[in-house]
Amino acid sequence: MRTHTRGAPTVVFIHVLCFVSARVTDENPDVMIPFTNANYDSHPMLYFSRTEVAELQLQAVSSHGHLAARLTEAVHTMLSSPLEYLPPWDPKDYSARWNEIYGNNLGALAMFCVLYPENIEARDMAKDYMERMAAQPSWLVKDAPWDEVPLAHSLVGFATAFDFLYNYLSKTQQERFLEVIANASGYMYETSYRRGWGFQYLHNHQPTNCMALLTGSLVLMNQGYLQEAYLWTRQVLTIMEKSLVLLREVTDGSLYEGVAYGSYTTRSLFQYMFLVQRHFGINHFGHPWLKQHFAFMYRTILPGFQRTVAIADSNYNWFYGPESQLVFLDKFVMRNGSGNWLADQIRQHRVAEGPGTPSKGQRWCTLHTEFLWYDASLKSVPPADFGTPKLHYFEDWGVVTYGSALPAETNRSFLSFKSGKLGGRAIYDIVHGNKYKDWVRGWRNFNAGHEHPDQNSFTFAPNGVPFVTEALYGPKFTFLNNALMFAPAASRGCFPPWEGQVTEACASKWSRYKQGAAAGCRGRVVAAAERGGVVFIRGEGAGAYSPRLRLRSVQRDLLLLHPQLLLLVDQVRLAPGSPVRAAASFFHNVDAPFEAAAAGGLHGALLRQPDGLYKMYWADDAGRSEAAGLASAAYPRGFPYNGTNFVNVTRRLRGPLSRAAFLFLGPALDLRSLRVRGDARRLDVFVAAGGRAYAARLWSGDAPGPAAFARVVADRRAVLFDRGAAVRGAAVAEAPDYAARVERSLRRLRPVFRLLEERALSRARRPGVSAAAVGSVLAVPRRRPRKGRRQGRGEQPRRQERAGAAAPDIFAQIEVDEEKIRHKAQMLAQSELPADEDEEMEDLLAFADVTYDKRENGDALHGRPGPVRLATASRGGAPALSASYTRLFLVLNIAIFFVMLATQLTYFQRAPSLQGQRCLYAVLLADSCVLLWLYASCSQSQC
Repeated sequence: MRTHTRGAPTVVFIHVLCFVSARVTDENPDVMIPFTNANYDSHPMLYFSRTEVAELQLQAVSSHGHLAARLTEAVHTMLSSPLEYLPPWDPKDYSARWNEIYGNNLGALAMFCVLYPENIEARDMAKDYMERMAAQPSWLVKDAPWDEVPLAHSLVGFATAFDFLYNYLSKTQQERFLEVIANASGYMYETSYRRGWGFQYLHNHQPTNCMALLTGSLVLMNQGYLQEAYLWTRQVLTIMEKSLVLLREVTDGSLYEGVAYGSYTTRSLFQYMFLVQRHFGINHFGHPWLKQHFAFMYRTILPGFQRTVAIADSNYNWFYGPESQLVFLDKFVMRNGSGNWLADQIRQHRVAEGPGTPSKGQRWCTLHTEFLWYDASLKSVPPADFGTPKLHYFEDWGVVTYGSALPAETNRSFLSFKSGKLGGRAIYDIVHGNKYKDWVRGWRNFNAGHEHPDQNSFTFAPNGVPFVTEALYGPKFTFLNNALMFAPAASRGCFPPWEGQVTEACASKWSRYKQGAAAGCRGRVVAAAERGGVVFIRGEGAGAYSPRLRLRSVQRDLLLLHPQLLLLVDQVRLAPGSPVRAAASFFHNVDAPFEAAAAGGLHGALLRQPDGLYKMYWADDAGRSEAAGLASAAYPRGFPYNGTNFVNVTRRLRGPLSRAAFLFLGPALDLRSLRVRGDARRLDVFVAAGGRAYAARLWSGDAPGPAAFARVVADRRAVLFDRGAAVRGAAVAEAPDYAARVERSLRRLRPVFRLLEERALSRARRPGVSAAAVGSVLAVPRRRPRKGRRQGRGEQPRRQERAGAAAPDIFAQIEVDEEKIRHKAQMLAQSELPADEDEEMEDLLAFADVTYDKRENGDALHGRPGPVRLATASRGGAPALSASYTRLFLVLNIAIFFVMLATQLTYFQRAPSLQGQRCLYAVLLADSCVLLWLYASCSQSQC
């Protein structure tokens, strides 16, 4: 005990250090989350303390009444159909399918119990809910044991409910549930070294899994199990703080996986920011990306507040929230009421039935954080430009939007265009610019599997009605996006003789992005501007196609001439020797099928909507208008949507430069004429529709001529888009001292844990406290075999260390040991990643059946049974050769062992020499050791 007698001055010094650190990092003191500084009074403690419960209950009947009503509605729905929402007792049923619903719904149920403790029925349901989850031997999905995301959803919900309901649980439940949290957190920690989410940055799996591990670690920390809690928390911060440094490169507030998966990322990212500020004084609320993120949420909503831009794998709007994320931004970042206002609009316009309805497993997941983060003092105030359609360019994402977040009214139209670098500019430049060398090894540290081959794609919603849409979460084929394909193919494509963009994946659910031409896929927004009520956007997409096609330019121009009139022009310029002879354009709608139409000798297509007919027509620069193919595509099993409807316009390319014009009209306009003519320098398009005439001139991007992109004349009024409309991107420099930034955050951990250790040991030094009780601050709860799981040989009861044997700063030694483990594990994990991106994506994201075995290997943390591991074949010649030699020596050694044993039993048993018998016994013992070693080696290499 003498090693801790210097605790008093240490505590004073740490208090001063924490106070100074909190003051230094407090960039916005008026809205900062109070730093707890290790002052915990049992549970709850994650998001609020026991002393704050009464205030929360008062808010539920006053300022937060509308949010409490949503919680009440959710819980009453659960209570009315308990068998529909309670987890099953049978592990086979629990793990039979994707099971995030159980962890997602538990947080809302637990929050309701905090606000309304008199509701015994809800509290009993919550405890029954947790009992059922605790009875499971595993929270993983049976057919996807390599994917920890379902486990993360269960863990974060279970640990949050444990914290909220701790004082309502029996002593037995507290101990058993804490053990469950410790086991799941330990498993997450172990897998963080070898799974992609441990080192693939800015991907939605990373904050999801890290937030689960952090939640479990904080619960264990509060219970006094400091060693593992420190180790696991440090691992979370090491991962997430690197991501936040890299996120500084994203200057437009976007997330490259799109709006839907972006809400998945921010659901956990914002919880992480809140918790590290509350518990460790790490302030991220001045992060430059965070200050721009509201634009990503506001500028991507279609008129009517029900749908969003569906770029990349997506549904109709958001997976999680986004009300919780919006009130978070308002309270901790913006402080202007716009976040609360947008959250109100989304709540009011939520789809009750049909496309866009939140899923049963996700709709209540963020209700508790929305309640906790809502600031009623910030009155709902719309952004200053609300009501006026605005053009917005996301320079990192490569996306342009116009007319977002407006009421769904006539002539309130929405337009979007996508042409950017794979993974967004920040990730692409990090990979190709060899930036952050200490952390990043090319595309292995990022995951663009959810992206689509959609460079130069667009959407159009006149009057807020989706006319041309994205095809949502589906196969990664170019024809399922509003983009171009070419024929004949110069490379092996998915649909010969046609060839699409290089990220197209023929036999995988995920985009290709790591190797060959796919790794350098890029588009570019050349110009974007609004002038005189006309919107002009130009994109260049040649970099998204195989160099073998020899496409010099794939230019797409959009001119929004009227809220219900969009002109689209495709210009394809071929390099000498190009094999391309035809191009196909695709236009999609996921809601309704297209029908054939015609007007003035032009072929077209139309879409029937409740407010009228939405029409499109086309013609090329030779005046021809070919009949289109109208079709529907059904998605294969495994995708969440049934398919899409599309128009396929195929045309011959009659020279090195070919142009085609497409006209899209809302129900208020009818086409009178469309004429197209041009030369090598420019293209003129004449349109007569809705009683007005328009003349548009477009200059080719690489043709000499006036310093302008386009000119539009309507009713004798001219609008010129000169070179001032060009988009000018600036390279983002690597963050200086980026490794030091992470280290500064990691240094915040040790003072907090030292304070907790000192306080725990001070309480333990009181008279009558045993040494075993003192040692309990250093170890996680002892694991007991759980139902359906066999205890492994290496699993021994945890040894309780004596406090007197602890070093004065045990956490410093933990850091040293953990750094060695981290370096070896990460090098091994990254070196063993499959070279083929499809195979790696299956390991991270897919849900197909695989062969796997359960091993009872002791793990790095105190002899717990090892996790479920895939039975994969060895890759490369060296491992296979090593396994073959091991198998050969094992067989020979077994033969030698039995020969010597037979010799001992037959000959030496009768031998008069005792020395000879002893010698053979020694040889047999040595051979037994060699035999065990060979058996272990063979087992590890699966020889």
